[in-house]
Formats: sequence, C-alpha cells, structure tokens
Amino acid sequence: MGLLALLFALLIEQARPLRAGHWVDLQFAWIADWVRQHTDAGTRGHGLMGWCVLVGLSVTGVGLVHWGLGTLHATTQFAFDVLVLYGTIGFRRFSQAFSEIQVALAAGDTAGARESLTRWIRELDPSFVASTAPVSEVCRVAIAHALVAAHRHVFAPIFWYLVLPGPIGPVLYRAVETLAQRWRDPRGGEAYGHFAVQAYRVIDWLPLRLTAAGFAIVGNFEDAAYCWRGARSRQSAGAWDPQRALVLAAGGGAIGVRIADPELEADWARSELGFDWSGAVADPAALRSAVGLVWRAVVLWLAFFGIVTVSSWVG
Repeated sequence: MGLLALLFALLIEQARPLRAGHWVDLQFAWIADWVRQHTDAGTRGHGLMGWCVLVGLSVTGVGLVHWGLGTLHATTQFAFDVLVLYGTIGFRRFSQAFSEIQVALAAGDTAGARESLTRWIRELDPSFVASTAPVSEVCRVAIAHALVAAHRHVFAPIFWYLVLPGPIGPVLYRAVETLAQRWRDPRGGEAYGHFAVQAYRVIDWLPLRLTAAGFAIVGNFEDAAYCWRGARSRQSAGAWDPQRALVLAAGGGAIGVRIADPELEADWARSELGFDWSGAVADPAALRSAVGLVWRAVVLWLAFFGIVTVSSWVG
C-alpha cells in the first residue's frame, strides 16, 4: 500500500501540481514565525523547546490520524496517506520554473530566462538578482537549484517515507527542513535557530548521501565519485547548509557539468585532496541532461522501494 500511495500522489501531482508556497506551507511557516516571535529570548534552549513543540505536534498529529483512519477502513487510511504525500512530495513545485527557463532559452529569450530564474531563487533568497547574468550562469544556477530542490522535495521525503510508518516520515522531514530555513540566522548567529539547523543536518545526512549515490549510479559514476570526494573533504566549510555541496558535486559530476558556485569549487581546491576536474560549462543542453538525471534517479528510487516492498511481503 505504501508504494501504491506514493505512485498515486506523484501522478496526482503531475496533473494538479502544488506550487511552492501552497497554503499548507504558508500556514506552517506562519506558525513557525509566530512561535519564534513569542519564545525567542536569545537562547538555544528556547529554540529547542519551540522546535520540539512544532515537530512533535506535526508528527504526532499525522500519526494519530493515520492510525485512527486505519481502524475505520483501509481505504480511508490510503486516501489520507495519498493526500499527505501529495502535499509533501512532488516535482512540479520546482519543475515548472525550470521548464520556463528551458523554454525561454530555447526561444532565445535570455531576458525571460533571467526573470524566471530570479523569481524562482527569490523564494529562498530575496536578494538574488540575475538581470545581467550570462546564459551559462543562468543555466548553472538553474541546474544547481533544481538538483537541490529534487533532493529536498522528492528523494529525501521518499527516504523517510520508506523508513517511518505511514506519511510520518515526509511530514517529519518537511517540518524539520522548514524550521531550519526559517529559524536560521543569515548573519551566522547560532542562538534560537541553532538546534533547528543542527537537527536538519542530522536528519538529512543519510538521504543526502543516498541522493548523491543515486545521481552517481544513473550518471557518470567516475566523475561523480571524484567530485563527491572533493566536496566531502571540505563539507564543513561555507554556508549554513554545507551538505548541499554534496548534491552539487555528485550531480555536476554525473552530467559532466560544473554547477557548483565558483567560490565553492575554489574552497574544494584548497582541500588536502585538491580539486582539478575539467567539467563542461553549463549551457541549455545541460538543462536537458539534468532533467534526464533526475528522472533516472526517480526510477532507481522507485525500483528500490518496490524491491523493499516485495521483500517485506515475501518475508
């Protein structure tokens, strides 16, 4: 039933996509901001308390509803699981912006591609501007953002859906990731949001590496492994989410394109392992390669999910 619910949710999402920032996301973000506003006294302890309340209520609530509906009828439980998966897992919330960039570049509309990219990236980084970026930079940033979004909106939630019962896993991951995004301090402070960021790094540690491994398996394994090694040697450096570097490294190596930020590659080069990889410069053709990489990885994950499901039936 778990695999079937996931397939149904993905099919519905293809037909009726939920944009990033749909009402469930907005409501949870509002609650997260409200909790911080009323509990942030500048200490890590208050951040831990707020995190436990929000994550605990989210996971417990979904788990109780899933269990309660299961006592009524399997069909109602199945419908609930599909609904929750539809709200927490999906391609279209990021693929539509990516497709807009592809279409604009194919038509020679560089300005339109820049505008689509700017709208997309500003969902997470309001200061982002691509008004003068060359085509190669537009393609590089779009691919990098798409691969990271694929991990956060598809692969990582699927992993936790496989590990935990019912739809608890995707809800847990989405709640933890949202709190890390909203409670982090862009200036580098580590008070209220410290635990939220650390918890996200812990919960994302294994699925992140499985995503990178999936890209390597369905892409150019040798280059992906080399770039992964370079990123791993310096993964503690840089921004609040240094693990993101693994997705960029493995994904870029898998399609043979340099998609990491130049500053990040320079940081890799300063590591004890060094980094000297002659990947191609991103171009519109690389956008198609990235799409193919993600879809092949999805097939791989679903095949693995199916094997696990069948094994549990046989056992």
